[in-house]
Amino acid sequence: MEFSSQITREEGSPSSQRKLGRGKIEIKRIENTTNRQVTFCKRRNGLLKKAYELSVLCDAEVALIVFSSRGRLYEYANHSVKGTIDRYKKASSDNSGASSAAEANAQYYQQEAAKLRNQIRTVTENNRLLSRHLMGEGLSSLNMKDLKSLENKLERGISRIRSKKNELLFAEIEFMQKREVELHNNNQFLRAKIAENERAQQVELHSR
Repeated sequence: MEFSSQITREEGSPSSQRKLGRGKIEIKRIENTTNRQVTFCKRRNGLLKKAYELSVLCDAEVALIVFSSRGRLYEYANHSVKGTIDRYKKASSDNSGASSAAEANAQYYQQEAAKLRNQIRTVTENNRLLSRHLMGEGLSSLNMKDLKSLENKLERGISRIRSKKNELLFAEIEFMQKREVELHNNNQFLRAKIAENERAQQVELHSR
């Protein structure tokens, strides 16, 4: 991948050392072997320094491994390269296990959700067909056993409807009877009050 970067000069190039200001160059492989080696040494030292500073400033565990184009190894670690690599492997394994478990759980819930959706569709369709059958529609597809089952359902439904109707009717009758008693008692109370008032008026007239 090629991209542009602002730098002061092309490292390792003698002619570029005489340039002033900032030049915009393309980051790509340095073809000149000598320039490439000089740039590698400078950048390597800077990278090792940055790794050291990061470990000190941030109390981070840092391990850096670099192989030159000639296969020479350069490394830095504030603890040990092997220990940090082992820690990395363990962390990668733990993350992989957690990711696998999460994927398995997600797949399980997706399957369960699909089952529930299918069950809902089935129940909805069955209820729709039953409603039609109870209305006497779509009976041509039913055999004798289905018709008998539908008849039993209708009879049970009618029985429950009648039972509920009678329950409401009896409750209404009971309410009306209680209401009648209350009205009768209120009427008797009013009659008694009227009679009491009349007697009081007569006593008052005789006392004059």
